[in-house]
Amino acid sequence: MFPQPGGLVMKLPEMSVKNFTTHKPMVQGGMGVYVSGYPLAGAVSREGGLGVISSAGLRDIVSLRENEKVSTYIAVRKEIEMAQDLAGPGNPIGINIMWALRNTYQDTIRAAIDAGVDAIISGAGLPTDLPTIQKPGKTALIPIVSSHRALRAILKRWEERAGYRPDAVVLEGPKAGGHLGFKMNEIDDPEFSLEKILPPVLEMAHQHGDFPVIVAGGIYDHSDIVKFLAMGAKGVQMGTRFLATIESSATQEYKQAVVGATEADIHVVCPEDGPASPCGLPFRILKCSPMYSASREAQCNRGYLLHKGSCEAMQGKPNNSKYFCICNGLLSSAGYAPEEPALYTVGTNAYRVDKILSVADLMAELRGE
Repeated sequence: MFPQPGGLVMKLPEMSVKNFTTHKPMVQGGMGVYVSGYPLAGAVSREGGLGVISSAGLRDIVSLRENEKVSTYIAVRKEIEMAQDLAGPGNPIGINIMWALRNTYQDTIRAAIDAGVDAIISGAGLPTDLPTIQKPGKTALIPIVSSHRALRAILKRWEERAGYRPDAVVLEGPKAGGHLGFKMNEIDDPEFSLEKILPPVLEMAHQHGDFPVIVAGGIYDHSDIVKFLAMGAKGVQMGTRFLATIESSATQEYKQAVVGATEADIHVVCPEDGPASPCGLPFRILKCSPMYSASREAQCNRGYLLHKGSCEAMQGKPNNSKYFCICNGLLSSAGYAPEEPALYTVGTNAYRVDKILSVADLMAELRGE
């Protein structure tokens, strides 16, 4: 039982999901493209959390790194195995797989399960087909949702199609970075805050086997962790804090932009405000992102979201100048497409980050040490 937070330092509990247990209830968010690769994921797991690889663009990243073209399946297996080696025996590794990346989704799922990954975390759309692609074995299947209605839809589909229920769920609130599962008018509405949307999700999880609920979006420090554990969450997922670590694969320019950011520098963009994500969803970034300030048409040529020869998200949008190419921008922000302007995604509390820490030092801070 956790008391109400009020500056108290609490010893944080373990977090158990399916076949694995972390020493502390912290999950490092899967940040693509390649901000969270094996160096970050392995370091987080070694320090007692759940380190998570982002699968977005792994085929290109591993091919460039090893100077030979590899398939998505091989790239995913290589990255997971390197993270597992770095994490050490008994320390779990997860992978974040975006449902929207349909061209590589099934191969990535199969490779992750075959590599013995401990958790597949999947969002960017409702992953209603996740348990039907391959029997997960020991791997925990964890969808990302932004409401109890979304969780209800997943529960229904998973039960109908595979007789499976989630091993845990990540509930992501409107303070997260990158794409947001909310309308623009909901983002700052207190009725859609993480504190408000958590109780009905906890109730639904309780009614369907009491699987763990992990909260995300705006979690910054030890007191935030204690607060949400006291509300009934079993763990927290954090992205921005791990972005600004030594082990993160973000470029130094990206990390320094976060360290130097003020609250006014953090901006949620939409096509009406432009330039914005071609997916049409609200998207939280730093205003200083070179791709946001660049005046140019989106060059969508990476193939991650291609459908019938063109970027699926751009189809039917005649004015490309209102949008940016997320794939190129995020590759650039990890140093893999330096010829492209970079795109810096952050969470609401990025302005509070004032230095770049090692993962070990950050985890100690989050534990309240």
